[in-house]
Amino acid sequence: MKLNSQLVQRLTQGLLIAGLTLSAPLALAADNSMNMPAISMFFAFVVMTLGITYWAAKRTQSTSDFYTAGGGITGWQNGLAIAGDYMSAATLLGLTAMLYTSGVDAYIYMIAFFVGWPIILFLMAERLRNLGRFTFVDITSYRLNQSKIRTMAAVSSLIVVCFYLVAQMVGAGQLIKLLFGLDYNIALFIVGILMMVYVTFGGMTATTWVQIIKACMLLAGGTLVMVLSMAYFDFSFERVMDEAISLHSLKERLVYPGSLLADPVTAISLGLGLMFGTAGLPHILMRFFTVGNAKEARKSVLWASACVAYFFNVIALMGVAAIVIVGQNPDFFEGGDIAGKIIGGGNMVAMHLAQAVGGNMLLGFLSAVAFATILAVVAGLALAGASAIAHDLYAQVLKKGQVSEQQELKMTRLATISLGVVAIILGIAFENMNVAFMAALAFGVAASANFPVLILSMYWNNLTTRGAMAGGYSGLFSSVIFVVLSKSVWVDVFGFAEAVFPYTQPALFSMPIAFAMAYLVSITDHSSAAQRERAAFADQYVRAQTGVGASANTAH
Repeated sequence: MKLNSQLVQRLTQGLLIAGLTLSAPLALAADNSMNMPAISMFFAFVVMTLGITYWAAKRTQSTSDFYTAGGGITGWQNGLAIAGDYMSAATLLGLTAMLYTSGVDAYIYMIAFFVGWPIILFLMAERLRNLGRFTFVDITSYRLNQSKIRTMAAVSSLIVVCFYLVAQMVGAGQLIKLLFGLDYNIALFIVGILMMVYVTFGGMTATTWVQIIKACMLLAGGTLVMVLSMAYFDFSFERVMDEAISLHSLKERLVYPGSLLADPVTAISLGLGLMFGTAGLPHILMRFFTVGNAKEARKSVLWASACVAYFFNVIALMGVAAIVIVGQNPDFFEGGDIAGKIIGGGNMVAMHLAQAVGGNMLLGFLSAVAFATILAVVAGLALAGASAIAHDLYAQVLKKGQVSEQQELKMTRLATISLGVVAIILGIAFENMNVAFMAALAFGVAASANFPVLILSMYWNNLTTRGAMAGGYSGLFSSVIFVVLSKSVWVDVFGFAEAVFPYTQPALFSMPIAFAMAYLVSITDHSSAAQRERAAFADQYVRAQTGVGASANTAH
């Protein structure tokens, strides 16, 4: 059943007017402490994205439109959208700040973030597109018990989405607080409401184009800041490194590992989580169902990989340059003391660098880019979470597939609003956390809960429902428990004196648990259902390799 398009148009028109109305009193209330170019660009982006949402709302008429944009996104468009989805607030704000404070250890984060893409390209992209429909859960449940597997995968997806939402919401709150001088909690409400609007009315079409525009803006803005920063050192990499080492509190350790990841166990666990977590992020996997065939899916990964690799090196140079340009400028520190705290918090180093090398106009542009980054990623996360609730849990598990498109879309929109409320609450609770670190925790859970079941379901014919359930739940619970008991949550958030789990990253311990449980339970499962599931692998293998029948998944 189609949506009432007239109602959608009227609601979206109202939201456009509301966005324009909101900008007026804030602009009038501005004083000398507020950056008017930044504020102007900020609202220009908000109005532009609301316009995209209005355009997309008229084209979102079915569940296929809402979840996958009707499968009409090309490979290069989807590649830019994936890059826009992946290059989050943790990338621009968190990793720049991490390199500014901890040196080369932050580059280990960047490499590990990137290495997951070849895994997706060579092992997963084609099979994802050929086997999936709306979510990656369609793949894990292809030959296994639909109800049990969908419930397990949807729960793990929601937990990953919530962890990742924290990083985005914290970055958004701090950014708006810096721009407007608004209270952090009010800033979170603004971001949460805008996220609900984009996803609720525009679905995947609006989310995709917001991500494409954001990716282009982010690549252009980051490159401009990097070029202007390197001009400060006459484009000499040797000079910028020499000056950064001479000024940094870590001195020579700036270019040697160990300042942030002194423990090799934590470093290995972090690398595993970031590498394999990429292949388990529901909002990234969901993007492979927006293209028309497996060839376009592979193109998507190549485009995304190129953009991500380039941008990671851009922000690495930004972080090193900021040590000199920002770290020695008292204007960017509270009380004018470079030994004190950075204005706006440690995650705002990239913003201060933009202002230092390009003035208020460049700060305004990069602020709009950062806000676009956050909104695009948050919208993608909300869409992935809402699809897990509405498509996997509600439509397929509770209603056994006996649900109309109108009912499923209504549930998706209710789920989006609920996730927006949860995101705001989590953003308040984790206000002082480094956003790159919070994103790394989400990757660790995704690597432990989603990736093992997904990769085994595609490649191992002996995987059974019982094995997948054991592997998925053990990976999920162990990773979450390890995170909660680590110093990052047990001490820094809950306030206990000492952490129960001595490491900050769970993947090295929780991933083997997940794979081992899936293997052991599957090979000892001799039930009749298990025999049928093993026999069905041949059909799945043909479908995964050839794509025969995959075209039925997506309405063109």
